[in-house]
Amino acid sequence: MALHIYNSYTRKKELFAPITPGHVGMYVCGPTVSGESHLGHARPYVTFDVVYRYLTFKKLKVRYVRNITDAGHFEEEGREAEDKVSTKAQLEKLEPMELVQKYTNLFHWAMKQFNCIEPSIEPTATGHIVEQINMIEEIIRQGYAYEKNGSVYFDVKKYAAAHDYGKLSGRILEDLLDAESRENSVRELDGQQEKRDSADFALWKSAPPEHIMRWKSPWGEGFPGWHIECSAMATKYLGTKFDIHGGGMDLQFPHHESEIAQSTICNHTSPVNYWMHNNMITINGRKMGKSYNNVIKLTELFSGEHPLLTQPFHPMTVRFFILQSHYRSTLDFSSEALAASEKAVKRLWEAYNTLLKLPVTDNKQASDVALDEKITNWLGELEEFMDDDFNSAKVLANLFEMAPVINSLKDRLIPSESISSATLQMMKDKWKVFLEDIFGLSGVEEGNSELLQSVMQLLIEIRKEAKTKKDFATSDKIRKQLTELGILLKDEKDGSTSWNLD
Repeated sequence: MALHIYNSYTRKKELFAPITPGHVGMYVCGPTVSGESHLGHARPYVTFDVVYRYLTFKKLKVRYVRNITDAGHFEEEGREAEDKVSTKAQLEKLEPMELVQKYTNLFHWAMKQFNCIEPSIEPTATGHIVEQINMIEEIIRQGYAYEKNGSVYFDVKKYAAAHDYGKLSGRILEDLLDAESRENSVRELDGQQEKRDSADFALWKSAPPEHIMRWKSPWGEGFPGWHIECSAMATKYLGTKFDIHGGGMDLQFPHHESEIAQSTICNHTSPVNYWMHNNMITINGRKMGKSYNNVIKLTELFSGEHPLLTQPFHPMTVRFFILQSHYRSTLDFSSEALAASEKAVKRLWEAYNTLLKLPVTDNKQASDVALDEKITNWLGELEEFMDDDFNSAKVLANLFEMAPVINSLKDRLIPSESISSATLQMMKDKWKVFLEDIFGLSGVEEGNSELLQSVMQLLIEIRKEAKTKKDFATSDKIRKQLTELGILLKDEKDGSTSWNLD
């Protein structure tokens, strides 16, 4: 079976045919590094890490581009149209690039804990201002953008007259205009008077005097819109048309819809052949997000320091929790669900370790032909499931079907000659490929020491930063709660901090 991908744009599964045979260009929207990543952010990065790994397994050479949004991410909501990085930098009393580095490092640390492979290219928005300005200038030349008071807006209504605006997200332009008109009649929004229509989105925003992050442009000093950043970086590294664009389904509108419009006008072609979107992680049926005040930061997840958590959870438990559901399915979080995932991944890994230790005898013919065929079928289905839109849940289900057989072979409840040596060797090979190489899993117990070292170093740095800011309440809280967990901190004379288990 050849690989089929569910295309969000056409809303159907399609045979995957790369633009250049043997090569794949894939762009995934990366983090906005104005704060720490949370559990909801983990899902797309784990999902597309597995996509990347599986495409590589299929002998395809993948250029995986995942950006860092370090400027310009703002909502199209008037006074809230403020650069998130700039705003957070002022709140934390840090230089914007100092804040960006802090949270970029934290993001990279989290991805390492999840065993995510680094992307081929990781461009930053601030490193591609020239490309963004050039793209905006071309859109203006094509007559689909206009300048007003130093800001530049994309003309959505003109674009929609000749293109399928809203097809990706299922939005209807007239409904959007009506909804925004009703909202605007209730409250006056700063900047709305600059737009010809409320649905128009900013390509470039004029920077007010107090705005820290600003660049020179043909329209005056300002900063880029969030949407143009991804269009410019994707075009630079993957060309005017590439194979896969991924991200969370919450990005379909307005972000990805805007990307399609901008890139289509600038490059005279629709930018992407296959749009892939993972579904949300929810808590009690509601999307996890800062606006809902239900966020669980990744450091909290690993340390267990959150009211919704009953214990700390290993990154591999979280990775398994994500992969046991199809990426397009809603995944509802609870501490109990994670605890169940912890037991399940341990059980699976124990079976895998047992399998690796089983001796491969020289029996070419199985004594239990039916069992041998059943195992062969289970193994054969693994790639079929992944070829069917990366169905990791079904792959794991088959591995769990095989686990009792493996344990019975170990306990001699099933004689070793019941299955052929070729089938047993195939089991060993397939389990390694799918568990380690494609799913990126490792044993939950493995790496616990390294993880603890990393978490402690992070907590020590947070405490040091709090003390520098004279936030002694936070500093003392960290020390007190670590002491309650049996971890003692010692501030050394040279300014460093050491720790040991009580």
